[in-house]
Amino acid sequence: MSDVNPTHVEPDDPRADAEAPAEGVARGPDDAPPADTGPTDDGPDDGPPSVEDLLASLEAVTAERDEYLALAQAKQAEFENFRKRTMKQQADDVARAAGSLVEVMLPVLDAFDYGVAHGDESLVPMRGQLLGVLEREGLERLDPVGEAFDPNEHEAVAHEAGDGGEPEVAETLRAGYRWKGRLVRPVMVRVRD
Repeated sequence: MSDVNPTHVEPDDPRADAEAPAEGVARGPDDAPPADTGPTDDGPDDGPPSVEDLLASLEAVTAERDEYLALAQAKQAEFENFRKRTMKQQADDVARAAGSLVEVMLPVLDAFDYGVAHGDESLVPMRGQLLGVLEREGLERLDPVGEAFDPNEHEAVAHEAGDGGEPEVAETLRAGYRWKGRLVRPVMVRVRD
């Protein structure tokens, strides 16, 4: 007998095409490629999702979108309120600071008034200029001679006899002032009863 292996085929042998395993096909247990395991998800592949599943998914996404939109709108409203509150507080602080400055300036105005009242005409232009600047910014000078006495705005420090009617302001002893509508200092007056 010969030592010829019946499964061994020479490359030039015409039987090589017919008997040789195809290219890429496993020839033995060691050369076997890994088996195809199919889809990797855990659930069975039932095909395309149903219309109900798509609608439920759409409703869930829409609800989530609406939730985020409402949250964003609430935060935007909070920020807008914070911005308005901050701007109002800053305006109030500026008005309060200006009001404090005006209150500090009132004795200077009084000194000008007393100087002019005692005949120093050189003070009239400076007094007018200072008062003009403050009036343009919101200061209002109160001089109620001849008006009815108002205890909310007038401080009565002297009285004189009148005709017995309603009390009225006979003389302004010291001017009063309002700053942007708020009474800063009442008018010191002599009242006629």
